[in-house]
Amino acid sequence: MSAIYRREMGAFFTSGVAYVFLTVFYLISGIFFYNEVLLSGSTDVSPMFASMFIIILFLIPILTMKLLSEEKKNKTDQGLLTAPVSLWDIVLGKYFAALTLFIIAESIIFVYAIILSALGNVVWQTLLGNYFAMLFLGAAFIAVGLFISSLTENQMASAVASMVVLILIYLSEMLVADYANGGKIQNVLYTIVTKLGFYSRYIEFTNGVFSLPSIIFFISVAFLFNFFTVKGLEKRRWS
Repeated sequence: MSAIYRREMGAFFTSGVAYVFLTVFYLISGIFFYNEVLLSGSTDVSPMFASMFIIILFLIPILTMKLLSEEKKNKTDQGLLTAPVSLWDIVLGKYFAALTLFIIAESIIFVYAIILSALGNVVWQTLLGNYFAMLFLGAAFIAVGLFISSLTENQMASAVASMVVLILIYLSEMLVADYANGGKIQNVLYTIVTKLGFYSRYIEFTNGVFSLPSIIFFISVAFLFNFFTVKGLEKRRWS
């Protein structure tokens, strides 16, 4: 797995994906930090993190679009699949490379914390809660994006499909909001969608609620989609 991880980390920077991702992430988070934290005269970063949820819906697909689709396009996937390495090593090597880059991007929050500490008292418990909320959310989204990348050899198709799926995940709770007081079927649908909702679980953390079930949920989603990716590669290996 370490060899795949090092290869993907190198590929992120040689292809320029890392620079684009980090630049856009830092720029947008900086705008949110200035508008929603500094201008408010507060040291609470929760509003910034609440807004960043929507932004990573579009940034994560950029990070994951080439992870496996490029292998298919360049016909290097067969060599990778027949190499003396397990499919889990391949998938997790690529997954953790993307997650590492996401962590590098997200860690800009500690620079913001230093700036805020010069202006007032930083509530580190809230800040760290928000930091880890985005980390777990990103871990789940990256797994989804990696799975979608394994389904196509077109990077743009992978990126667009990932964006559509993540946006639908975001909108799902809003689409069934009116079903809460509807009929029996509508109530069941509302319950299922809200139990599987990403946004409400994430917002819990930005509101200062540390939710262990939500953490388990995000980790489970990450594992499940990595499992799907492994099974998809396994099918191709023996086809």
